[in-house]
Amino acid sequence: MRSRAADGEEREMDEQEKEPRVCYHCLVGGRVQGVFFRGAAREQAMRLGVTGYARNLPDGRVEVMVCGDPNAVSQLRDWLRVGPGHANVTGVACEPLDYQPYANFVIE
Repeated sequence: MRSRAADGEEREMDEQEKEPRVCYHCLVGGRVQGVFFRGAAREQAMRLGVTGYARNLPDGRVEVMVCGDPNAVSQLRDWLRVGPGHANVTGVACEPLDYQPYANFVIE
């Protein structure tokens, strides 16, 4: 697919420009630390092909940034509401952000 750049020149669009991309910043509460939540989130993210990060917060919540294809991001957001087997998720709050390209999904 071709597009016209700001200078009027036509150029080939790369894959990320062809498909819409979204990012969500999520805070997950409950029993979510010490239960492999971040590792399981990374496994799900890699399976879905999304990028971002997961990290523990001092207040006991897990912070998750997830970016990529809207459908895949939605699937990971749904998974956050359940988490891995030993987790007990009591709440998830997500807010959309401008798309930010991450190389992969990491545990911080």
